[in-house]
Amino acid sequence: MTDRQLPKWSELKPLLRPKPITVNATDRRLEKALTIADLRAIAKRRTPRSVFDYTDGAAEAEISLRRARRLFAEMELQPSILRDVSDIDLGTSILGGRSELPFAFAPTGFTRMMNHEGESAVVKVAEEIGIPYALSTMGTTSIEDVAAAAPAARKWFQLYVWKDRDAGEDLVKRSAAAGYEALMLTVDVPVAGARLRDVRNGFTIPPQLTAKTVLDASLHPAWWANLLTTRPLTFASLSTWDGTVAELLDKLFDPTMTIDDLNWLRSIWDGPLIVKGIQTVDDARRVVDAGADAIVLSNHGGRQLDRAPTPLRILPDVRKAVGSDAEVYLDTGIMSGADIVAAIALGADACLVGRAYLYGLMAGGQRGVARAAEILTKEVRRTMALLGVSQVADLNPSHVRLPEQAAIAAGWR
Repeated sequence: MTDRQLPKWSELKPLLRPKPITVNATDRRLEKALTIADLRAIAKRRTPRSVFDYTDGAAEAEISLRRARRLFAEMELQPSILRDVSDIDLGTSILGGRSELPFAFAPTGFTRMMNHEGESAVVKVAEEIGIPYALSTMGTTSIEDVAAAAPAARKWFQLYVWKDRDAGEDLVKRSAAAGYEALMLTVDVPVAGARLRDVRNGFTIPPQLTAKTVLDASLHPAWWANLLTTRPLTFASLSTWDGTVAELLDKLFDPTMTIDDLNWLRSIWDGPLIVKGIQTVDDARRVVDAGADAIVLSNHGGRQLDRAPTPLRILPDVRKAVGSDAEVYLDTGIMSGADIVAAIALGADACLVGRAYLYGLMAGGQRGVARAAEILTKEVRRTMALLGVSQVADLNPSHVRLPEQAAIAAGWR
């Protein structure tokens, strides 16, 4: 029989350590978010459905996005034990300059619609943590205002080529004048993808006050109050628009653009040129031969061509084909720091994250973006330590096996 006794106060006291009360409601929400998926869940509760679905959704049956996330989930990380990982350096070189983390904030459209703090909040966090930020042509804060919000941030401007080339040239010149470091040309939007969630939700820019949205407003009063009581939505590159996203893209963007147009772009921009939207090995080699300093393996987050190639799957072959002639970045499907580590190990120089920080933005404005970055940073550091790697440059293909490789090694195929 076990002897029992009443505990003494001196024994109980060390166990009574109540958690400090967090007064601010936003901070309380964000403290509970331990993963990007947690931030997504908060964002879904706090944002109108049409806005959340615009961010969260993809094209058609959303197969491309699911495949990208499934491949990250099914890849196998291979640790090397008994390594000194007491001092881990997460910094890396991006376009010849140091980035404190091996990822950058990707360009996203209509960001002030997700949260009224918008692009300014995102670029401020990028400045604080020492990573690049790319402003979208379809952003909702001007080139100049983003530059003023974070003067020391490494800023890139993402460009779609317009049918009106003079308007595109003006954006490039404004970016140069405002001190943007690099130009990112997106090439996978000759026409808009079929984003069916947006169609079903009747989503427009800006959201219209219909019977449906008024009802939604009653469920998300803070979001609507912020939208209606802050400055009206304006765009980085056009004065106004009243229609769907697909209509806007089809009206503005030039479907006649070819590889030869990179020469035109080079004639008006003398800084680093990044080409985003590469989905095959041949196209990677073509744009590098045409003068790109870096490429982004991307299927636009699954938002353009459904069933498009999965960037992580083609990454090793692209890295081999491009070699050291250009930097290679990767996006689409990234939801954790382990995803970033896997991409770096398979040959990426860096990753671009978009939805991950937008979930944070919707969950808590600038503080939510910072929380997303904090989550990813902790996950990158922990994953590297568990792999036995202390520097980003030491990650290599031996640290990752894709599902086919794992199956072959196990004798299944």
